[in-house]
Amino acid sequence: MKMGQWFVFGLLRILSRLPLRVHYFLADVMFVVVYYVVRYRRRLVRRQLADCFPEKSANERREIERRFYHTLCDYVAEIVKELTMSPEEMHRRVRFVGLDELQDEMERRGVQMAYAYLGHYGNWEWLASFSLWMHDGMQAAQIYHPLRNVKADDLFLKMRARFGGVNIPMKETLRRIIPLRREGHGLMIGFIADQCPKWEAMHHWTRFLHHDTSFFVGTERLAARLGGVVFYVHVTRPRRGYYDCQIVPMSWDAAAEPEFALTDRYAQMLEEQIRQRPELWLWTHNRWKRTKEEWERRKALSTCPPPKGRE
Repeated sequence: MKMGQWFVFGLLRILSRLPLRVHYFLADVMFVVVYYVVRYRRRLVRRQLADCFPEKSANERREIERRFYHTLCDYVAEIVKELTMSPEEMHRRVRFVGLDELQDEMERRGVQMAYAYLGHYGNWEWLASFSLWMHDGMQAAQIYHPLRNVKADDLFLKMRARFGGVNIPMKETLRRIIPLRREGHGLMIGFIADQCPKWEAMHHWTRFLHHDTSFFVGTERLAARLGGVVFYVHVTRPRRGYYDCQIVPMSWDAAAEPEFALTDRYAQMLEEQIRQRPELWLWTHNRWKRTKEEWERRKALSTCPPPKGRE
């Protein structure tokens, strides 16, 4: 098994050196296999699209579905290319609009910390390169979930760190951030907060794409505790292989915001973005596998007093 993994990952590195146009040709071939032959999670994608866009016709949703699978295959091709992509090419293909202005304002206000809300939208792996746009004295970091496959996890960590970013496991967020903060450098941290939390990590529900949806609330809680600016990264894909990322400030004082207000605002901004280009979101993720009703039932059971013993 280990030999097979080494062979696969070695082959990916060799393929990575091919021009991106070749990767997109392979992505077009992959689409036919994934969508029509393997039919990878098509039932799940179709159901979620129907639940999220009941106002659209079946034909409209089917077109979104096909565009999504094309985008998913492009994402895989772009990830392979990223293994050996130069900083110059990444800088040419990903553009952060408003990031310089945000950093200038941070320096003017003496703000050290910044927290970026992102989603599984566009190519979030390429967005991990935002350290290339940092001012001197600023450090970029991203919070991540370790993968079960150790070799794959190691590959993604190396890829995400190629452009200078620091990888921080979610469970070690506070322990890792505080020492970085004490070093006195500015720190900008990316949070992909649209995943489905586990039961014990659910604290708040909001309406999102016609569903009661729970989001991770750690971003706003961390910002309220440590201080700093919170912003949203609005991603567009003007054409194949290029991404524009608009920096949208949300709050300069998270501690002054009502509880869960930033999480609700993030959900609203992400939904607006998904409605503009739904094919760019990760529909193969089973986003609503846990429901608010089940969460409330579990919560009620956990607060019930234990049964009395026999007299």
